[in-house]
Amino acid sequence: MTVLLALLIDHLLGEPPVRWHPVVWMGNYLGWAGQRVAPLAHAPRPARDGRAFVWGALAWSAGALPVVALAWGLQAGLAWLSAQWLPWGTWLGVLGLAVLLKPLLAWAMLRSEVQAVEAALAQSLPAGRERLSWLVSRDVTRLTDTEVRESAIETLAENLNDSVIAPIFWFVLLGLPGAALYRYANTADAMWGYREVRGGRQWLWAGKWAARVDDALSWLPARITALLLMCGALLLSLGQCAPVRWQALACLPQQSRITPSPNGGWPMATVALLLGIRLGKPGVYVLNPTGHAPAATDTQRAVRCAAAAIGVLLLALLPWAGGTAW
Repeated sequence: MTVLLALLIDHLLGEPPVRWHPVVWMGNYLGWAGQRVAPLAHAPRPARDGRAFVWGALAWSAGALPVVALAWGLQAGLAWLSAQWLPWGTWLGVLGLAVLLKPLLAWAMLRSEVQAVEAALAQSLPAGRERLSWLVSRDVTRLTDTEVRESAIETLAENLNDSVIAPIFWFVLLGLPGAALYRYANTADAMWGYREVRGGRQWLWAGKWAARVDDALSWLPARITALLLMCGALLLSLGQCAPVRWQALACLPQQSRITPSPNGGWPMATVALLLGIRLGKPGVYVLNPTGHAPAATDTQRAVRCAAAAIGVLLLALLPWAGGTAW
């Protein structure tokens, strides 16, 4: 019940104010710590910078411990209050846990931002680029309209895992501390996990621990997300508006390895193959190169497919409907 209520709160209320958003708090700490662990871009460093790696790992852990401890304390406190307020305490506890889980999920914002890119692109290419810059870290100034749309669909697919499926997965397994730790790890990877110089600092070694932990925590959820997308496409019968290329999924394992991320390629390649569209990052990779260039209708089809994937996940949690995992 908790996951369903959290998604309902997400749908009705969206994101909490910035000042109260735990993911923003995580980002604030990581931004502060990153300025202290990552060497300046012009500073001479060894090829294998063990010092930067150790400091990065220690700073990551120093932030993770209070995140997990606070989440555990809040969950334990709700459990205690629920026991004191019987018979209504159980429902109050579930509602309270859903309120705490909601900021760790961001489906409504992800969907609206991707649709906003498409709406801006319908106005003009510069408007589409500007709106896309809110979502991605890549340089958008030279992207074509097709590349803007590809980037938006890729963001939808990858963040379906990062912002929805993976937090729910870890919540089901480890409760609120699991979901909180995952979002912390994913935020750290987004801010620190770069191979190149960024923001005037060297991140290759300082951010390596953050990148590897996120890879480990996202490994199984990313593949589950790909499976849920397939089930969602089947549930929607997307072939009514454009053929779903089920036979193309045979090359999904190979396509998923094309991207630099060991996990992000799974949901992105699944969407590309299911919808028969080409997705790529200029100069880095191309997914489903024989697919057609995505159109505005493909963005909407991808959004519907992602929403259906979440619906399939909720159906899969039905056997646990009596517990907090549902």
